[in-house]
Amino acid sequence: MSGIAVPIQDKYAQSRRIYQRAQTVFPGGTTRATIANDPHPVYVASAAGACVTDVDGNSYTDFANNFTTLIHGHAYPPVVAAIIEQAAKGTCFSNPTNSEIELAEIICARVPSIDKIRFVNTGTEAVMFAIKAARAFTGRSKIAKFENAYHGGYDWAEVSENSTPSNWGRADAPLSVAPYAGIPESVLQETLVLPLNAHEETLNLMRQHAADLAGILIDVMPSRAGMTDIDPSYFSMLREFTQDNDILLIDDEVLNFRQGYAGAAARIGLTPDLVTLGKIIGGGLPIGAVGGRADVMSVFDNSSGPAKVPQGGTFSANPLSMVAGIASMRALDQIAFDRLEELGASGRGRLQQVFDETGVSMSVTGHGSLFRLHPKRLTPKHNRDNYHDPAERGRLQDLQAHLLTNGIMLAAGGLGCISTAMTTAHIDQLVDAVYSLATIWKNNNRCTQKRSK
Repeated sequence: MSGIAVPIQDKYAQSRRIYQRAQTVFPGGTTRATIANDPHPVYVASAAGACVTDVDGNSYTDFANNFTTLIHGHAYPPVVAAIIEQAAKGTCFSNPTNSEIELAEIICARVPSIDKIRFVNTGTEAVMFAIKAARAFTGRSKIAKFENAYHGGYDWAEVSENSTPSNWGRADAPLSVAPYAGIPESVLQETLVLPLNAHEETLNLMRQHAADLAGILIDVMPSRAGMTDIDPSYFSMLREFTQDNDILLIDDEVLNFRQGYAGAAARIGLTPDLVTLGKIIGGGLPIGAVGGRADVMSVFDNSSGPAKVPQGGTFSANPLSMVAGIASMRALDQIAFDRLEELGASGRGRLQQVFDETGVSMSVTGHGSLFRLHPKRLTPKHNRDNYHDPAERGRLQDLQAHLLTNGIMLAAGGLGCISTAMTTAHIDQLVDAVYSLATIWKNNNRCTQKRSK
């Protein structure tokens, strides 16, 4: 940390004690790598709407929303009611239920590229089965993905998700970087890493590997790569190339489905072959889904014999997640998305105005209800622009610590999102808190930039 006041220890006494207990049973003290533990996590006791209360009684406006999952905020009454009603009837069965058909019908009706769908338990599983489907359908094994894009915990999807200047190689031919110690070398060889937003470089790499590529895994606004705006012509090039070479285009919308009523790809006019979903479609309960063209999805068909890709899962399509998802999705009509769009655009615009007026080296990206704060004067245009040096990491940590002390929760890396439970008052709170820190930085001549004349 670089001098900004951190939360007073006594204010978080219970969280600190709980963390000490957690360290006796969890490696590192937490059971999710995404949980901040510097110096310890903030443990939550309860939440409702846009507000979270921790075990010490501190309240926060939650712009993290469990990493963008809670599009209606916490304890959304229709979701709570649906869960209670279903729990009284049973939580899971060895048999299917009507609720899984109903949620599937809702999603298929609103997403143009989804003819058929299968439910799983997480976004990671959704991506895993989409990749398996692409391999089974094409008879090829290699997968391509964007450098620094995050797609969950499946080996091939994890490659190069955390590349750095020390290992990412040439800009026109990124290296396949191991995401964890001991990954098989064959996984790296079977994963082609593409440079985001670089037309000719991407095209050259795909041409070299076209005969072996089963699918290209994309995220139309990759969060970990900076929520970078991607040139629409880049996606057009990908779509044309995959169609010409019988390669499947896999659109990962586990996070970005909240961009609009029909999702992120529909927002930019892209029609993928497969789509992976999760987060908001489960109403706050564990869920994932893979959907797409009927002929591609037929690889999961086991109605008349073994499927090309067996897909099960003890808790896949469990009724609690299904009814919670139905309640959540029913409430996400066009009016709800229009309001989220308005709040998101206002928040991003006002935050950028703060940075411009104070001259601090910060910027903001995002679309719809999503935003990401960058410790940089200029917004990233390519994924490598999003790399943070030590000073930038410190600036972002200072910002998140400052927001926490001002009653605002933001996800790691400056990721934030807006829920339907929020109003302009919540945006005001966020902007005011950011402005107060930006003013401190300006007055101390820290993190500032020279203004252009």
